[in-house]
Amino acid sequence: MYSNILVPVDLNEQSSWKKALPVAVEYCKAFAARLHVMTVVPDLRGTLEAQLYFPPDYEEKVQAEAEKQLQALIKKQVPKGVAVQHSVAVGTVYDEIVKAAKRNKADLIIMASHRPAVQDYLIGPNAARVIRHFDRSILVVRD
Repeated sequence: MYSNILVPVDLNEQSSWKKALPVAVEYCKAFAARLHVMTVVPDLRGTLEAQLYFPPDYEEKVQAEAEKQLQALIKKQVPKGVAVQHSVAVGTVYDEIVKAAKRNKADLIIMASHRPAVQDYLIGPNAARVIRHFDRSILVVRD
């Protein structure tokens, strides 16, 4: 039923993968699907702060560290028998998730969500935005 499953994770928030990643692994086993695990690094290049205070190679270092942490997470949390790919994107979280899903031909996104806080009602959580902008199945795993 599914052949490519995408799981976006926030490397700074264990709640973004603690329940969602095991669910995705089980789906991959059940459907012999490929697992795509991704994280998004915010794009700071256009901000004044980044131009004034961050060293020129800051973005490359952040991406390299995210890549290292993502590989370690996959090694620890994804069993050997599951086909897995990973990627680090730079940009707006929900937009990069949708782009990655389309690029990887994902037919299912499994992502974590949380109980909405006040600020979420004003700007909307990433899960809600992905749901609005992706035209395939999405499974939201609540914490």
